[in-house]
Amino acid sequence: MENNNLFDKLPMAGIKNIIVVASGKGGVGKSTVAANLAIALARNGMKTALVDADIFGPSIPTIFGLEDVRPRVESAGGKDVMYPVEKFGIKIISIGFFIDRSQSLIWRGPMAANAVKQLFEDTQWGEIDYMIVDFPPGTSDIQLTTVQKLNLSGAIIVTTPQEIALNDARKASSMFMNPDLQVPILGVVENMSWFTPAAHPEEHYYLFGRGGGAKLAKEYDTNLLCQIPLVMEVGEAAEAGRTVFQQTNKTAVEAFEILAGQVMEVTENLKV
Repeated sequence: MENNNLFDKLPMAGIKNIIVVASGKGGVGKSTVAANLAIALARNGMKTALVDADIFGPSIPTIFGLEDVRPRVESAGGKDVMYPVEKFGIKIISIGFFIDRSQSLIWRGPMAANAVKQLFEDTQWGEIDYMIVDFPPGTSDIQLTTVQKLNLSGAIIVTTPQEIALNDARKASSMFMNPDLQVPILGVVENMSWFTPAAHPEEHYYLFGRGGGAKLAKEYDTNLLCQIPLVMEVGEAAEAGRTVFQQTNKTAVEAFEILAGQVMEVTENLKV
Protein backbone atom coordinates (compact mmCIF):
# COMPACT_ATOMS: atom_id res chain seq x y z
CA MET A 1 0.00 0.00 0.00
CA GLU A 2 1.26 3.50 -0.84
CA ASN A 3 2.40 5.56 2.13
CA ASN A 4 0.49 8.83 1.81
CA ASN A 5 2.47 10.34 4.69
CA LEU A 6 5.82 9.95 2.92
CA PHE A 7 6.06 13.61 1.99
CA ASP A 8 4.31 15.07 5.06
CA LYS A 9 6.55 17.86 6.31
CA LEU A 10 7.79 18.14 9.88
CA PRO A 11 6.45 21.15 11.79
CA MET A 12 9.48 23.43 12.15
CA ALA A 13 7.77 26.56 13.43
CA GLY A 14 9.99 29.58 13.97
CA ILE A 15 12.69 28.49 11.51
CA LYS A 16 12.90 30.82 8.52
CA ASN A 17 15.54 29.12 6.34
CA ILE A 18 16.84 25.54 6.28
CA ILE A 19 19.92 25.02 4.13
CA VAL A 20 21.66 21.69 3.63
CA VAL A 21 25.39 21.46 2.95
CA ALA A 22 26.10 18.41 0.81
CA SER A 23 28.84 16.66 -1.13
CA GLY A 24 29.08 13.57 -3.25
CA LYS A 25 32.14 12.24 -1.44
CA GLY A 26 33.92 12.54 1.88
CA GLY A 27 37.13 14.41 2.45
CA VAL A 28 36.18 17.63 0.65
CA GLY A 29 35.73 19.66 3.83
CA LYS A 30 31.93 19.68 3.91
CA SER A 31 31.61 19.71 7.71
CA THR A 32 34.23 22.44 8.04
CA VAL A 33 32.29 24.52 5.51
CA ALA A 34 28.98 23.91 7.32
CA ALA A 35 30.44 24.78 10.74
CA ASN A 36 32.21 27.96 9.68
CA LEU A 37 29.28 29.10 7.54
CA ALA A 38 27.06 28.82 10.62
CA ILE A 39 29.53 30.87 12.66
CA ALA A 40 29.83 33.50 9.93
CA LEU A 41 26.03 33.83 9.79
CA ALA A 42 25.88 34.21 13.59
CA ARG A 43 28.59 36.87 13.40
CA ASN A 44 26.30 38.73 11.00
CA GLY A 45 23.61 38.86 13.67
CA MET A 46 21.58 35.91 12.38
CA LYS A 47 19.91 33.51 14.83
CA THR A 48 21.64 30.35 13.67
CA ALA A 49 21.31 26.60 14.23
CA LEU A 50 23.54 23.75 13.07
CA VAL A 51 22.34 20.16 12.71
CA ASP A 52 24.93 17.41 12.31
CA ALA A 53 23.03 14.92 10.13
CA ASP A 54 26.10 12.76 9.51
CA ILE A 55 24.93 9.90 11.74
CA PHE A 56 27.80 7.52 11.02
CA GLY A 57 30.61 10.08 11.13
CA PRO A 58 29.55 13.08 13.24
CA SER A 59 32.36 15.62 13.33
CA ILE A 60 30.60 18.80 14.46
CA PRO A 61 31.22 18.09 18.19
CA THR A 62 34.95 17.82 17.46
CA ILE A 63 35.06 20.98 15.34
CA PHE A 64 33.40 22.95 18.13
CA GLY A 65 35.36 21.34 20.98
CA LEU A 66 32.19 19.80 22.42
CA GLU A 67 33.04 16.10 22.41
CA ASP A 68 32.33 15.62 26.12
CA VAL A 69 29.17 17.76 26.23
CA ARG A 70 25.70 16.28 26.58
CA PRO A 71 22.56 18.27 25.72
CA ARG A 72 19.82 18.78 28.28
CA VAL A 73 16.92 16.39 27.78
CA GLU A 74 13.54 16.84 29.45
CA SER A 75 10.29 14.92 29.32
CA ALA A 76 7.36 16.89 27.94
CA GLY A 77 4.01 15.68 26.64
CA GLY A 78 5.01 12.05 26.93
CA LYS A 79 8.23 12.33 24.95
CA ASP A 80 11.80 13.48 25.47
CA VAL A 81 12.66 16.98 24.29
CA MET A 82 16.27 17.91 23.55
CA TYR A 83 17.77 21.35 24.05
CA PRO A 84 20.61 22.19 21.68
CA VAL A 85 24.10 22.97 22.90
CA GLU A 86 25.01 26.61 22.31
CA LYS A 87 28.44 27.93 21.31
CA PHE A 88 29.51 31.02 19.38
CA GLY A 89 25.85 32.03 19.29
CA ILE A 90 24.84 28.85 17.44
CA LYS A 91 22.35 26.21 18.57
CA ILE A 92 23.93 22.82 17.81
CA ILE A 93 22.61 19.26 17.82
CA SER A 94 24.44 16.09 16.79
CA ILE A 95 24.11 12.35 17.30
CA GLY A 96 27.72 12.64 18.46
CA PHE A 97 26.46 14.24 21.68
CA PHE A 98 24.67 11.02 22.62
CA ILE A 99 27.26 8.33 21.81
CA ASP A 100 30.79 7.61 22.94
CA ARG A 101 33.34 8.96 20.46
CA SER A 102 34.82 5.46 19.98
CA GLN A 103 31.41 3.84 19.46
CA SER A 104 30.35 2.84 15.96
CA LEU A 105 26.69 2.88 14.93
CA ILE A 106 25.64 -0.29 13.12
CA TRP A 107 22.27 0.83 11.81
CA ARG A 108 20.37 0.10 8.63
CA GLY A 109 19.43 3.08 6.47
CA PRO A 110 15.83 3.56 7.68
CA MET A 111 16.94 3.47 11.33
CA ALA A 112 19.60 6.11 10.70
CA ALA A 113 17.11 8.24 8.78
CA ASN A 114 14.64 8.05 11.67
CA ALA A 115 17.37 9.14 14.10
CA VAL A 116 18.03 12.24 11.98
CA LYS A 117 14.29 12.97 11.86
CA GLN A 118 14.25 12.93 15.68
CA LEU A 119 17.14 15.41 15.85
CA PHE A 120 14.97 17.91 13.96
CA GLU A 121 11.58 17.09 15.43
CA ASP A 122 12.43 16.54 19.10
CA THR A 123 14.74 19.52 19.60
CA GLN A 124 13.55 22.79 21.10
CA TRP A 125 14.91 25.29 18.58
CA GLY A 126 13.07 28.53 19.24
CA GLU A 127 13.34 31.31 16.66
CA ILE A 128 15.97 30.64 13.98
CA ASP A 129 16.92 32.70 10.92
CA TYR A 130 19.21 30.09 9.37
CA MET A 131 19.43 26.38 10.14
CA ILE A 132 22.48 24.79 8.49
CA VAL A 133 22.34 21.01 8.02
CA ASP A 134 25.60 19.10 7.61
CA PHE A 135 24.69 16.13 5.39
CA PRO A 136 26.70 12.91 5.26
CA PRO A 137 28.51 12.27 1.96
CA GLY A 138 26.60 10.66 -0.88
CA THR A 139 22.89 10.13 -1.48
CA SER A 140 21.27 7.78 1.02
CA ASP A 141 18.17 7.35 3.19
CA ILE A 142 19.33 10.16 5.47
CA GLN A 143 19.44 12.71 2.66
CA LEU A 144 16.20 11.48 1.10
CA THR A 145 14.27 11.57 4.39
CA THR A 146 15.55 15.04 5.23
CA VAL A 147 14.64 16.42 1.81
CA GLN A 148 11.19 14.85 1.97
CA LYS A 149 10.39 15.88 5.52
CA LEU A 150 11.69 19.47 5.65
CA ASN A 151 10.76 22.58 3.72
CA LEU A 152 14.27 23.37 2.54
CA SER A 153 15.34 26.81 1.36
CA GLY A 154 18.05 25.19 -0.72
CA ALA A 155 21.26 23.20 -0.89
CA ILE A 156 24.93 24.13 -1.06
CA ILE A 157 27.25 21.72 -2.89
CA VAL A 158 30.83 21.44 -1.62
CA THR A 159 33.53 20.14 -3.93
CA THR A 160 37.25 20.34 -4.51
CA PRO A 161 38.54 21.35 -7.98
CA GLN A 162 39.59 17.94 -9.32
CA GLU A 163 37.37 15.97 -11.71
CA ILE A 164 36.93 12.94 -9.44
CA ALA A 165 35.34 15.15 -6.79
CA LEU A 166 33.19 16.89 -9.41
CA ASN A 167 31.80 13.55 -10.60
CA ASP A 168 30.55 12.76 -7.11
CA ALA A 169 29.29 16.31 -6.58
CA ARG A 170 27.21 15.94 -9.76
CA LYS A 171 25.41 12.97 -8.18
CA ALA A 172 24.53 15.02 -5.10
CA SER A 173 23.36 17.90 -7.29
CA SER A 174 21.21 15.60 -9.41
CA MET A 175 19.40 14.32 -6.32
CA PHE A 176 18.24 17.82 -5.39
CA MET A 177 17.12 18.49 -8.95
CA ASN A 178 15.01 15.32 -9.10
CA PRO A 179 11.48 16.31 -10.25
CA ASP A 180 9.96 14.71 -7.15
CA LEU A 181 12.21 16.72 -4.79
CA GLN A 182 13.04 20.00 -6.54
CA VAL A 183 15.30 21.59 -3.94
CA PRO A 184 16.96 24.79 -5.20
CA ILE A 185 20.75 24.60 -5.44
CA LEU A 186 21.89 27.87 -3.91
CA GLY A 187 25.39 27.47 -5.22
CA VAL A 188 28.72 25.69 -5.18
CA VAL A 189 31.56 26.09 -2.70
CA GLU A 190 34.96 25.14 -4.07
CA ASN A 191 37.17 24.07 -1.17
CA MET A 192 40.96 23.61 -1.26
CA SER A 193 41.06 25.85 -4.34
CA TRP A 194 44.75 26.69 -4.06
CA PHE A 195 47.65 26.67 -1.64
CA THR A 196 49.54 29.82 -0.72
CA PRO A 197 52.74 29.55 1.35
CA ALA A 198 52.68 31.81 4.39
CA ALA A 199 56.04 33.31 3.37
CA HIS A 200 54.78 34.10 -0.16
CA PRO A 201 51.17 35.31 0.15
CA GLU A 202 51.06 36.48 -3.47
CA GLU A 203 51.68 32.96 -4.84
CA HIS A 204 48.90 30.46 -5.66
CA TYR A 205 49.60 26.76 -6.23
CA TYR A 206 46.64 24.83 -7.70
CA LEU A 207 47.38 21.43 -6.18
CA PHE A 208 44.04 19.84 -7.10
CA GLY A 209 43.47 21.48 -10.45
CA ARG A 210 41.74 24.70 -11.31
CA GLY A 211 38.25 25.88 -12.19
CA GLY A 212 36.29 22.81 -11.05
CA GLY A 213 33.85 24.73 -8.87
CA ALA A 214 33.05 27.24 -11.61
CA LYS A 215 32.56 24.38 -14.07
CA LEU A 216 30.08 22.61 -11.77
CA ALA A 217 28.19 25.83 -11.07
CA LYS A 218 27.85 26.50 -14.80
CA GLU A 219 26.60 22.96 -15.47
CA TYR A 220 23.77 23.39 -12.97
CA ASP A 221 23.08 27.04 -13.76
CA THR A 222 23.88 28.17 -10.24
CA ASN A 223 26.37 30.37 -8.38
CA LEU A 224 29.98 29.78 -7.44
CA LEU A 225 29.48 31.11 -3.93
CA CYS A 226 33.15 31.22 -2.96
CA GLN A 227 36.55 29.59 -3.27
CA ILE A 228 38.25 28.56 -0.04
CA PRO A 229 42.03 28.18 -0.13
CA LEU A 230 43.88 25.19 1.27
CA VAL A 231 45.09 26.54 4.60
CA MET A 232 46.87 24.24 7.05
CA GLU A 233 45.53 26.17 10.05
CA VAL A 234 41.93 25.38 9.05
CA GLY A 235 42.43 21.63 9.43
CA GLU A 236 44.49 22.06 12.57
CA ALA A 237 41.81 24.28 14.09
CA ALA A 238 39.03 21.78 13.35
CA GLU A 239 40.93 18.93 14.98
CA ALA A 240 41.67 21.08 18.04
CA GLY A 241 38.05 22.19 18.50
CA ARG A 242 38.58 25.68 17.11
CA THR A 243 37.15 27.50 14.12
CA VAL A 244 38.80 29.57 11.40
CA PHE A 245 37.68 32.67 13.26
CA GLN A 246 39.96 31.71 16.17
CA GLN A 247 43.17 31.48 14.16
CA THR A 248 45.34 34.03 12.48
CA ASN A 249 44.98 33.23 8.77
CA LYS A 250 42.73 36.00 7.45
CA THR A 251 42.34 34.49 3.96
CA ALA A 252 40.10 31.67 5.22
CA VAL A 253 38.16 34.06 7.45
CA GLU A 254 37.47 36.35 4.50
CA ALA A 255 36.32 33.38 2.39
CA PHE A 256 33.70 32.35 4.95
CA GLU A 257 32.57 35.93 5.41
CA ILE A 258 32.03 36.10 1.63
CA LEU A 259 30.16 32.79 1.75
CA ALA A 260 27.81 33.98 4.50
CA GLY A 261 27.09 37.19 2.60
CA GLN A 262 26.36 35.25 -0.59
CA VAL A 263 24.05 32.81 1.21
CA MET A 264 22.05 35.61 2.81
CA GLU A 265 21.74 37.41 -0.52
CA VAL A 266 20.70 34.31 -2.49
CA THR A 267 18.10 33.18 0.05
CA GLU A 268 16.56 36.64 0.24
CA ASN A 269 16.40 36.86 -3.56
CA LEU A 270 14.55 33.53 -3.69
CA LYS A 271 11.77 35.05 -1.57
CA VAL A 272 11.25 38.04 -3.86
